[in-house]
Amino acid sequence: MPNTAIRSHDKTYVPSEADIAKAGELFAQLEQEMAKTGKTVLMSASGQTYELPPTLFEVLRFVGATLAAGNGVTVVPRATKLTTQGAADFLGISRPTLVKLLERGDIPFEKVGRHRRVTLDDLLEYQERERARRRTVLSQEARNNQTSGMLALTLMPGVDEE
Repeated sequence: MPNTAIRSHDKTYVPSEADIAKAGELFAQLEQEMAKTGKTVLMSASGQTYELPPTLFEVLRFVGATLAAGNGVTVVPRATKLTTQGAADFLGISRPTLVKLLERGDIPFEKVGRHRRVTLDDLLEYQERERARRRTVLSQEARNNQTSGMLALTLMPGVDEE
């Protein structure tokens, strides 16, 4: 997370050159196995096997692919509290714009003394609401434009003429 302090419950993993090569090989093999069987299992040193739930495998797949590409990964619980600057950086907006969203009630926050804190979970929920709102607006605009004839398709001379 940009501009946020890493706390003891957050962990950043940065791969070494050897880790990058091993992760790449391992995840290539896991992908092949997953394609064949449709499932992935962990095996303990004693030979006990445990099937991985699909969500856990997706997390491991993402982390493995990211490490194999030579990038670090930071694992942060969704309950992590961010400063307004950290939250703004996460959303890719300015801090004053974030503060307006907070004061308008678009994103929940709590005050610690004079400082506002926002949970990562609330930021993720806001992002999803905004994506859904944008999809709805774009779909409605497309329907309106089709109805009004603004999106009538015309053939360009010499292209796809039959």
